[in-house]
Amino acid sequence: MARILLVEDEKAIRNVLRNILLNEDPKHSIDEAEDGEQAIEALDGASYDLVLCDIKMPKRDGLEVLAHAMTHYGDTPFVMISGHGDLDTAVGCIRGGAYDYIAKPPDLNRLITTIRQALERKKLVTENQRLRKKVDKKFEMVGESDALESVRAMLEKVAPTDARVLIMGPNGSGKEIVANQLHQFSARSRQPFIEVNCAAIPSELIESELFGHTKGSFTSAIKDRKGQFELADGGTLFLDEIGDMSLSAQAKVLRALQEGSITPVGSGKSVSVNVRVLAATNKNLNVEIAAGRFREDLYHRLSVIVIEVPALNERRDDIPLLAEHFLGQMHGPAKQLSSEAMNHLKQLDWTGNVRQLRNVIERLYILGSNPITGAEAERYA
Repeated sequence: MARILLVEDEKAIRNVLRNILLNEDPKHSIDEAEDGEQAIEALDGASYDLVLCDIKMPKRDGLEVLAHAMTHYGDTPFVMISGHGDLDTAVGCIRGGAYDYIAKPPDLNRLITTIRQALERKKLVTENQRLRKKVDKKFEMVGESDALESVRAMLEKVAPTDARVLIMGPNGSGKEIVANQLHQFSARSRQPFIEVNCAAIPSELIESELFGHTKGSFTSAIKDRKGQFELADGGTLFLDEIGDMSLSAQAKVLRALQEGSITPVGSGKSVSVNVRVLAATNKNLNVEIAAGRFREDLYHRLSVIVIEVPALNERRDDIPLLAEHFLGQMHGPAKQLSSEAMNHLKQLDWTGNVRQLRNVIERLYILGSNPITGAEAERYA
């Protein structure tokens, strides 16, 4: 079942279209508008899964209705229908954001197929939005401490730009959350976010992982493969644990940043890429540079902006909020921490930072009673 807006100034045609829609699915909810002004009022007052819209109408025509909808309700598919159209009109509708254009009198099979496809597209868009919200919640930045507010203030300034950012902080402090926030609040948020853990990939494979390879370039290269730089084109590439990258790979990353292009392993052809690069490390890169393990020129390329993520021991006031947040993510009956248990957690030395706290909360949830007691916190934390 879908909610559909039918915009047509001729009542007889509205009736025909309504019957077609109801024959397709009797459960469809159909609203009608006989001119452009009524259509815009309907759009402003309700959410629709599909709009069938005539072009030539009194007061405001269908192209004005389409423009209004694309500005305010861009996810709503529009199928434009007109008996006065030509190729230029059809092209104008599609460029204006319409899902499709159908000339009058409409071919019944084509009309039904288009309606089905447009409704399926709307369903996919809605599901993607739901999944995006679910992912966004996973990477929510929880806490109200001064240290975390400083990070948030920096994010607000930096995220909308394309500036490269180096994220510093100890393991488990939430550097990947900062990277995700930078992407989500940027103009690239609808484009790919690709994460590469440089420490988890063997040094002999890191170049192939980042830049791709051609068939036969090495023993196991049985086909061409795109690298993460190319897969992230238009979006964001997050190089986690950049301090563990080999010097040879560092040189190629530097070249990619300088030239805006990459060369797959085994290929002599460059591929242009438009990527915002974020990097993170728990190492002191100045020490790594002095020891000859990290390129100073790459460091300066990556560190246009530096964000320091505080250790959990530096933001103990956030422990109650984080603990409640993690408890709320557990699957099963809701549980609470007693005040004694919470006080115990606030006094611990969190060498593993937020990641360690999440693991402790999961253990307390599984093994503890409800509410989780101070004795249980002492035993299992």
